[in-house]
Amino acid sequence: MSEQNFLVELGTEELPPKALRSLGQAFADNLEQELTNAELPFAEVHWYAAPRRLAVYVTALAAAQPDKQLEKRGPAVQAAFDADGNPTKAAMGWARGNGIDVSEAGRLKTDKGEWLVHVADIKGKAATELLPAMVEQALSRLPIPKAMRWGDKSIQFIRPVHTLTLLLGEQLLPATILGVNSSRTLRGHRFMGAPELELDHADHYLQALENTGKVLADFERRKTIIKDGVAAAAAAAGGIADLDEDLLEEVTSLVEWPVVLTANFENTFLEVPAEALVYTMKGDQKYFPVYDAAGNLMPTFIFVTNIESKDPSQIISGNEKVVRPRLADAQFFFDNDRKAPLASRLEQLDSVLFQKQLGSVREKSERISALSGFIAAAMGADQAKAERAGLLSKCDLVTDMVFEFTDTQGVMGMHYARHDGEDEAVALALKEQYQPRFSGDELPSQDISAAVALADKLDTLVGIFGIGQTPKGDKDPFALRRAALGALRIIVEKGYNLDLPILIEQARALYGDKLSNAKAADEILDFMLGRFRAWYQDLGYDVDVIQAVLARRPTRPADFDARVKAVSQFRKLEASSALAAANKRVGNILAKFDGEIPAQVNPALLQDDAEKALAGQLSELSERLTPLFANADYNSALNELATLRESVDNFFDQVMVMAEDDALRLNRLSLLNQLRNLFLQIADISLLQ
Repeated sequence: MSEQNFLVELGTEELPPKALRSLGQAFADNLEQELTNAELPFAEVHWYAAPRRLAVYVTALAAAQPDKQLEKRGPAVQAAFDADGNPTKAAMGWARGNGIDVSEAGRLKTDKGEWLVHVADIKGKAATELLPAMVEQALSRLPIPKAMRWGDKSIQFIRPVHTLTLLLGEQLLPATILGVNSSRTLRGHRFMGAPELELDHADHYLQALENTGKVLADFERRKTIIKDGVAAAAAAAGGIADLDEDLLEEVTSLVEWPVVLTANFENTFLEVPAEALVYTMKGDQKYFPVYDAAGNLMPTFIFVTNIESKDPSQIISGNEKVVRPRLADAQFFFDNDRKAPLASRLEQLDSVLFQKQLGSVREKSERISALSGFIAAAMGADQAKAERAGLLSKCDLVTDMVFEFTDTQGVMGMHYARHDGEDEAVALALKEQYQPRFSGDELPSQDISAAVALADKLDTLVGIFGIGQTPKGDKDPFALRRAALGALRIIVEKGYNLDLPILIEQARALYGDKLSNAKAADEILDFMLGRFRAWYQDLGYDVDVIQAVLARRPTRPADFDARVKAVSQFRKLEASSALAAANKRVGNILAKFDGEIPAQVNPALLQDDAEKALAGQLSELSERLTPLFANADYNSALNELATLRESVDNFFDQVMVMAEDDALRLNRLSLLNQLRNLFLQIADISLLQ
């Protein structure tokens, strides 16, 4: 079977840069799935993407599907013919559906009888016949959040489509997709190279675009060129580039022919906090900042242009002129904001709404202050500093700098607090109060910061749940899931011995009579415990281990963490599966019993050696386990409990639990209840698979 390489390219208007990679990968994945489903053999699938094109290249694609035979079983022979041996209607209908006469049917004998059978030869369809529909299906399943129409067309896509090319080797495949006919025409760079070119073969795609069209269609190659070029340019300037991955991806998605250039700005702007300067360079202008070896921002930035200029100095000068007013704005805002102490802005927060039913941001700040102090005291940290940090936590929201550069909130609060002479722990807490901002983000570095960060997140959770606005589906306007997970991460990873119900109740009390949902406390606790499952699954823990611990509803996050780790280790022990099964059996027995089980085992009622041995071992273990449970040493406790395996196995092999004698039966149930309760001090291991 002959093989050829296949290319499809869709030429469009500028695609959304932050979605370019996902679009390219999805196009390739979707087409690969189509090929697999159609059983059309191929070697590899590659994706290419540039600002104005999406392409997929398939190597060693078979010319056609393989031929195959399909066995179609008909009615049983005794039902296929009447008493005179003539075909019945069932047999004739089946044969007609297969395009044969009943006399042409074969016979299939099995141990259950004999049936009519027809083996049909199915000829594989040619790739040229299949590919256009496959491409259309692959494009229809792209992750497009909002499609658009253009001109007078009813067709929708993420951006207007201008060209379509489907080449199998050198053969152009006729097709009309998204209102565009397939042709050999590709569009080159807007300002360099040929504006259009004709592609003669699928294998010449990248080379033709690069040499004739001045377009590098390979996303990864462009990214490498930019990354290496920016790093080299920074080194040449005596510094180190901030090669932020998100920015690198976005810049790669914005250019077809990357050219790396270096520019500078005045040293006087370095008096402004680096975060504000970096925000405008990266966020607004897509520039790469440069730092010296000590980590200080340098008056240099690196940018990527989409054109080769005969006079690069003109482009450099133009970019310097563009960024200068933005840096000047930052300098003005910084100087102006420092004329008033941060604390003086509390009154302005009265006019900033947190939530209509929950009041102003000033009220939130006062609640955060009180809750921060409460949490700090529980941590053994400085309560007064935590309260001060909580009170000032939102003051920078009404500064000119944060109003203009919103991503600098918290950071500017830290700088202004330092300028005002606030304690360094207080100033640092203003910056770290929003951490962790996202999955994998750093946690607050000190206890005061952690107290304020927890207070902020808990205040939001309690307030929004308290007015009944719980997250539904993917709608979470107050980012409550992120707040809950952030709070849990702080408590667990920093090892704070904090209890969620106590924190939730304290936060609820600070709202006074503003809250209307009487079930809020329970709902918040359930919501926060629910975050554990996804988080610990991401960490690699098995679902049944997590569920075994969640069944006990431990409300101290650090305690939950200790239990999960201990149960995860326990299940690696040889005795774990037998003890898990025994616990499940015990749980079922106790669940079916309708009555009161004695709290203590009566030694006088123990008859069989097996129950005496188990009772003695449980009594001995209970004493040894008490201090282990008190110290949350669950690993050691489960190792001790693992020694019960033989005694438990012997008990179930030799003892009739549900004895006819009431006293004997109750005593044995009490013994099993004692066994199960020891394990339940840690987790419900009966849930382990």
